[in-house]
Amino acid sequence: MIADVTTGEGPSKRRASDQKRLVSGLLVGLFGLVVVGSGGWWFTIALGVMVHLGLLEFFRMAQFKGMRPATKTTLVACQLLLICTQWSVNGGIGLHLADAVLPLSGAAICGWLLLQPITGSIADIAASIFGLFYLGFLPSHWLRLRNLTDVDLAPTLAQLPAWLSDWITPGLAITLMACLMVVATDIGSFVIGRRFGRHQLSPVSPAKTMEGAYGGLASSVLLGVVAGPLLGWPYGALTGGCLGALVALFALVGDLTESMMKRDAGVKDSGDALPGHGGRGALVSRQAAVRSCRRVQRFRQALGLPRLDWVVLLDPVAAVDPAVGSS
Repeated sequence: MIADVTTGEGPSKRRASDQKRLVSGLLVGLFGLVVVGSGGWWFTIALGVMVHLGLLEFFRMAQFKGMRPATKTTLVACQLLLICTQWSVNGGIGLHLADAVLPLSGAAICGWLLLQPITGSIADIAASIFGLFYLGFLPSHWLRLRNLTDVDLAPTLAQLPAWLSDWITPGLAITLMACLMVVATDIGSFVIGRRFGRHQLSPVSPAKTMEGAYGGLASSVLLGVVAGPLLGWPYGALTGGCLGALVALFALVGDLTESMMKRDAGVKDSGDALPGHGGRGALVSRQAAVRSCRRVQRFRQALGLPRLDWVVLLDPVAAVDPAVGSS
């Protein structure tokens, strides 16, 4: 999520900053549309590059704090996790490997740290495992989301031109909607925060305001309310609005978490490849929302209660394969 307040800038500098945000946002949006639309291994490769760069930045912050994470082992493990997740689309052994990579990788990380001349500390192990989970396991759910096929969008697709309905799959439609909600949250928080922002949201990110957070939430919810009926989701606008609220909430939490880690490491910015944009925290936070919905579903199943339609929609992977939701 981008900062919604700019302090200490003159009008000319602010315009230049806004232009950078606009250009970088358009370029990323175009690139994202191409790779998400392509799907398959192209999407996997693009996601793998993002995960690799994100891990390098995270481990750089960890090293600033004096930690010695298992950098190479974790980098390889995260790529294997993405590859096995994409491979699992075809079923067979790949389906089981995707769920086995995470615990096996955790064991490999601990083993690598044990074999070092200086035995790894609790902080080294924690940083490595957190990197594997935060920037490997969670982003892999984008692949699960993109590869959905058993979500019924036939009534909606039937209203589109033939060439477009043949290209758009249920997985593509839901993935694009999740991405658009993150974008709507960013834009809403920036516009409302820049215009009406007065009250600081959190000390870990002084540039963000309460007004900006409400603006991002309203934008994402509004998009969900419109998209729910269009995509034929159960309970229509209600389900779309709930999904929009979850995406906005976890995007904000993910962004503040990244700011907290940067502040703790004494790093001004964890990366400036995209001027004015956060990106990775919001990307991961969408998956946090998915995982939260799975926990709700598993809790109800343990109590013998029926599945909730709105939870199935917010976590469509579990709707396709209940075993996946129990991972």
